[in-house]
Amino acid sequence: MTSAARLAGRVAVVTGAGQGLGRAIAIRYATEGARVAVVDINIDTAKAVAEEITTAGGTAIAIACDVSDRAAVNDAAARAAAELGPITVLVSNAGLTRPAMLWKMTDEQWSTVLDIHLNGSFYWLQAVVPRMQEIGKGSIIFTTSSAGINGTIGQINYSSAKAALLGMTRSAARELAGHNIVVNAVAPAAATPMTEGLRNNDKLNDNYLQRIPLKRWAEAEEIAGTYVFLASDDAKYMTGQVLAIDGGLVMVR
Repeated sequence: MTSAARLAGRVAVVTGAGQGLGRAIAIRYATEGARVAVVDINIDTAKAVAEEITTAGGTAIAIACDVSDRAAVNDAAARAAAELGPITVLVSNAGLTRPAMLWKMTDEQWSTVLDIHLNGSFYWLQAVVPRMQEIGKGSIIFTTSSAGINGTIGQINYSSAKAALLGMTRSAARELAGHNIVVNAVAPAAATPMTEGLRNNDKLNDNYLQRIPLKRWAEAEEIAGTYVFLASDDAKYMTGQVLAIDGGLVMVR
């Protein structure tokens, strides 16, 4: 790592970093000089990503955490800070899907998705903000989705959680601006494990791609650069915004 790295000196927590987009973000952050806490409910995948980073010369630790458990989040945040230093970047990216049409959706399907996406993001927000306020800087990035902007079919739980994250982003941005903490969101369309069901169904995949002006899915590595930008000094005057990195699927106005 060099002193020219865009995230040199930063300590970043990336949740859901054991695979897919989270993995790509964690690896890219490390190459840009950040010390990275690779957080995932699956400790084996988290360890694999952390090892990949350290083997390449970066600094990373793996932490197992169920983001829907406030106590587990607080413990994970404390460990990350103790081993890497004060957390200055949070990427709340952990997620899952439990699809069903609304009239068939169970309470478990509804609450599980909201617990992970929405409650988990709020728990991490509360876990890292006090120290960011003390040191007078920080960058918080939520992963939302086009589903939270336009809605979707068969995932009202997911769309509701992702839409709520937009409100969380803007409210937190207003509350934390006076502490030099910026809060933004990314709405990606990446080729990640969460989109496998769609991409592996030829009819659904073709129909969806017809809605994307660039006519293809993104690779996770293509999206990760946006997260680097939002965590860097290049975005220090940007807050309360959502960046749709989706090939033009959602033209945010």
